[in-house]
Amino acid sequence: MDRMFRVCGFWTGIMAVLFMVGEMHAAAILFFAQTGMFIALSYLKLSERVYIYIFGAYLTLFFVGFTYYTTFIMVPEIGGH
Repeated sequence: MDRMFRVCGFWTGIMAVLFMVGEMHAAAILFFAQTGMFIALSYLKLSERVYIYIFGAYLTLFFVGFTYYTTFIMVPEIGGH
């Protein structure tokens, strides 16, 4: 399970670099933070159950944050120019 957290860290790192290249700096910083969290957690050698609990908490926070953002903060636009 620790290797899967390294895989998540790898992909969030890739997304962070792509956000940085696309000049979306706030998203890049968020994804760099997630990359650091995933990589750090992967080297703790926790039990598989704890990794599942941590990932479940991560997903819960993500869905709550994303729902809040899309409901109350994001301004719906078409075209955006």
